[in-house]
Amino acid sequence: MVETIEIESLKWHHILDPNDDDFQFLRDTYHFHPLDIEDCRSVNQRPKIDIYPEYYFLILHFPNFDRWNRFLKTREVKVFWGADFIITIGQSHWVVKDLFNSAKEESDIHGVLKVESSDALLYKILEHLMIETFALIKKIGIEVELINRDLFNTRAEKTIERISLTRRNIILINTIFKPQLKLFQKFESGEISGFQENMNDYWGNILDYYQKMWDMIEDYEEMIEGLSKTFDSLQTNRTNEIIKVLTFFSSIMLPLTLITSLYGMNIKLPYQEDSHMFLYLGGISILIIFGLLYYFRRRKWL
Repeated sequence: MVETIEIESLKWHHILDPNDDDFQFLRDTYHFHPLDIEDCRSVNQRPKIDIYPEYYFLILHFPNFDRWNRFLKTREVKVFWGADFIITIGQSHWVVKDLFNSAKEESDIHGVLKVESSDALLYKILEHLMIETFALIKKIGIEVELINRDLFNTRAEKTIERISLTRRNIILINTIFKPQLKLFQKFESGEISGFQENMNDYWGNILDYYQKMWDMIEDYEEMIEGLSKTFDSLQTNRTNEIIKVLTFFSSIMLPLTLITSLYGMNIKLPYQEDSHMFLYLGGISILIIFGLLYYFRRRKWL
């Protein structure tokens, strides 16, 4: 269903779940290219911008947390951008829905109804998407800091889970950001001029947001890789310490096991008839234990 907000001569159409009638409306009213209509029917398209004399067609990707605020997922933002219209279509990011609904209900807490052109409206949409994404990336940064603080915690399984989850989210953001960086650079360079003059500073602000987030996520990626290697080293060291202690016990028990197994055989052995032989064997065992401990200490193995 097509919902529309009119801002003087500017129209913002928002189509949440487009059907065939909605696509026919776009073809008949705005004569969009069939390939763009086909892109609107499908999902998981690559980020791009198609440039036509009468309009632009943008497909942008932004990260968004799932309902449990654990795993990031990619949300597509598809926009038809003309001189006197903006059309957002499909299951867009919640920020787009929030902006549209606030203007539709005339609460206009985000100032949508105050824009004067389609360029300004597109800028407002992109700006709010950037602000929300920036907050999301800062949340990931906080998680990285918490992992760093809890790195020496003994709960290894929990730490491994948090490192793996954070690394997965960072990788997803990288796959979203990397192909779009050149796309946003086209705004500032003037390759995408829009329909209103004096917008270069605003497009530059969007690029600054994007570049800053890109730098932040690269820093977090390096940090989480370093924390992962540090954690692996800690776990390896702990495992070596456990193996070391077990080896000491085995080394001490080996001669004792040999002595007790010899005198446990059903054959004649020296002094086995002696009534004090048990005490002798006990004393020899204690001497062996302390002798080995002294040897390990001298060798600085303990």
